[in-house]
Amino acid sequence: MITLLARVALFIFSCAILVAVAAPFGTKLPGKWPEVVIGTIAAVGGLALTALFVRWEKIRMDDVGAAPDARSPVRFVIGFAGGLFLVAVWALISAAAGKMRWAWTPGVELSSGAIALIGYVALSCREELAFRGYPLRRLQSRFGIWPAQVMVAVAFALEHRIGGWFWSDAILGAGVGSLLFGMTAIASRGLAVPIGLHAAWNFGQWALGMKGSAGLWKLENGGEGATAIYVAVFVAATIAIALWHRVAACPPTRR
Repeated sequence: MITLLARVALFIFSCAILVAVAAPFGTKLPGKWPEVVIGTIAAVGGLALTALFVRWEKIRMDDVGAAPDARSPVRFVIGFAGGLFLVAVWALISAAAGKMRWAWTPGVELSSGAIALIGYVALSCREELAFRGYPLRRLQSRFGIWPAQVMVAVAFALEHRIGGWFWSDAILGAGVGSLLFGMTAIASRGLAVPIGLHAAWNFGQWALGMKGSAGLWKLENGGEGATAIYVAVFVAATIAIALWHRVAACPPTRR
């Protein structure tokens, strides 16, 4: 058990080092280009680390959900559609509750949206490989789904806290999000769906002006209560996927 925990910790730490190494190549670039450069370098490095660690343990890439196949693009699209759906649900509830209001941002170039999308896909690849790939699947094999989920969520929240997030945002934002992305990875037995889901959520937040600057829309007022709505939506989605996974894993017997 200690050996497994040490390997998982080493893997997560190594993935964090990759981000630190990649950062100087992207931080001086304009717009969303830093996300593209840093995410791409860290994602490629994370995939290489995954291959190294699975070889170390004499298992397969498929055992940790990191082996793409012909259905991966379709699964990514399904995950992306699901992520956009969650963004829409969150935004509609927030607006209906009178918590937030948006206005269209004039003059936004299509290229800006394309670069933001590529950047968030790259970063999502990096984060899913670093947390919901090798670490989650190896911990799941030893401790079960929910203990593994909690351990990975704690690590994910800590990385975001070290990255400058407030504790409340790291726990209620990254930590809660990790449970949904992790359950999606387990239920789909791969990373394509959670990568799509994760990328769509971040891109949707950018489009709504929730990433520090105006996107396709800009936030005109509000923000209070948005975190509570986010937690409610993500917890509900996590429970729904967990129930679906349970039913799919245990189909009813025929009589």
